[in-house]
Amino acid sequence: MGTITFVRHGQANSHADNEDDYDRLSELGHQQAEWLGEWLDAQGEAFDHVITGSMRRHLETARGAGFDEFDIDERLNELDYFNLSKALSDANGTPLPTGEEFVHHIGLVIEAWHRAEIKGHETFASFETRVAQVLDLAVQPGRNVLCITSGGVIAMIMRHLLDLAPRQMAMMTVPIYNSSLHRVHVSPVGPLLAGFNAIPHLEAADRVHARTHF
Repeated sequence: MGTITFVRHGQANSHADNEDDYDRLSELGHQQAEWLGEWLDAQGEAFDHVITGSMRRHLETARGAGFDEFDIDERLNELDYFNLSKALSDANGTPLPTGEEFVHHIGLVIEAWHRAEIKGHETFASFETRVAQVLDLAVQPGRNVLCITSGGVIAMIMRHLLDLAPRQMAMMTVPIYNSSLHRVHVSPVGPLLAGFNAIPHLEAADRVHARTHF
């Protein structure tokens, strides 16, 4: 049986209001990536294939975790949340979220995007298709594959595996920790969810501050 391990990037610039400013790891994000790499080494985890998205935060997470060789696949890149939020605001006046408003706002964004009422750089259907393609690529019986990506992609993986409605998929993005691990087993009947949102490298009491969602 093979395994796919999806990792969300370390904490990015959470004070940003646009994708370009957001797309870099914070000092804590670099530390999260380093701790993740140390934990993987301590467990003797070995991967036959490492793939990352092309975003800066993906690459910094991969390198911070100690991976020198990996393939880059843009299909692992995050959904276009900032532009989708602006599109929703332009369409019906929904204000941009602040703080805890994100929990409600992300559901509105994903549902409107799914209904094709708004569009960022791509349609919901295009996003869904590319994530499905990279999941198919990673499904390799007998091999261990690591994919470094973002929360929206991981939520879409959950939609594929669990047949989630768009709003349920949106809610999956909310609890995902920075640098968390999500396991998929490759079985004869297809990919099966084996683990969600694990942060074993952050479980020590002196790392409570590092358990971040954004």
